[in-house]
Amino acid sequence: MDRIKAYILGFLVAVLAVAGFIIYEWGFTMLVRVILSLGFLGVTLMLLFFTGLTLYAESWKYGSILAVFTIISGYGAYLSITWQKLRWVLGIIIFFAAILVFGIWYISEPDLSISDRFRSAESLEKAGKYKAAARKYEKKGDYLKAAEMYERLGWMESAAWAYEKAQKYEKAAEIYEQLYEKEKDTYYLKEAHEYWKKAGNMERAAKALERYAEEEPWFWEDVAKLYEELDNEEKAREAWEKALEYYKSEAEEEGVFYEDVGNIARKLGMEELAREAYGKFLDYCLKEAEEDPMWWKHVAEAYDYLGEKEKAEEARKRYEEYRQKIMKANEETSNFPEIEKTENQ
Repeated sequence: MDRIKAYILGFLVAVLAVAGFIIYEWGFTMLVRVILSLGFLGVTLMLLFFTGLTLYAESWKYGSILAVFTIISGYGAYLSITWQKLRWVLGIIIFFAAILVFGIWYISEPDLSISDRFRSAESLEKAGKYKAAARKYEKKGDYLKAAEMYERLGWMESAAWAYEKAQKYEKAAEIYEQLYEKEKDTYYLKEAHEYWKKAGNMERAAKALERYAEEEPWFWEDVAKLYEELDNEEKAREAWEKALEYYKSEAEEEGVFYEDVGNIARKLGMEELAREAYGKFLDYCLKEAEEDPMWWKHVAEAYDYLGEKEKAEEARKRYEEYRQKIMKANEETSNFPEIEKTENQ
């Protein structure tokens, strides 16, 4: 048993012990009196706190309502402590239970007015209350009708969400493309790409991702791979060429990207550019390995790219020596507690 469970069990045992003692000394009625008194006092203090907080925020309407509830709860506490007018106590309990049930019911549909809650989705639609109708259709699980209501409202993102719930992914994708045309936010193109994929329309997915990559160029590689899956060699090559240009510019800032330059150049048949990029990648890795031996792994990869197998093997040995050294250090560290325990014994 862990510590938290032990604390909970101990608390429950203590509560039961106190309850048993009260029943033994003063009877079951006194236990009910104590429970009601403490319950009303707790509710009163909570309501008093929120009343003060609401009035401090100058929300006079809700502050006044909470103040009335606080007075009623305080009166219930007084009656419970003095043990009088028990019918009033019962009435106050029923009143707060009804308020709680009403609150839960109201929160379940916060966007609907009281009257709209009792109307059908169809009648709300006929009345032109599309927002309320959409909520009702959602509760019925009719997401296609909900999407139609959202479109009438001009709430296109909500419509896309509803089409997704209805598994009409192509409709969601179309909406996101429309939103991009309107807002010029590349997020919508990324979403359109995802939903075209879910719809199984990989051609449209590739086109959406291609438009996305025009503004977010680090996705050209993904575009190229997608066109390769579609056996569109011409579009794939165009995307690889754009990915190459992107990585070349990045490599000037951060040398690690020369590996990507080399890989794409080799893929495109640009062997001279590939060897030049791999050479720069090797220089970068050797420099990093001086500070962090972990980079010997990448040094080996660079030599492999350049076809220098012996040097690649030598670099791999240095990386393996480093890895074994780290593993040994970790094992010694993990054995410290066992050593200390043995010495104490």
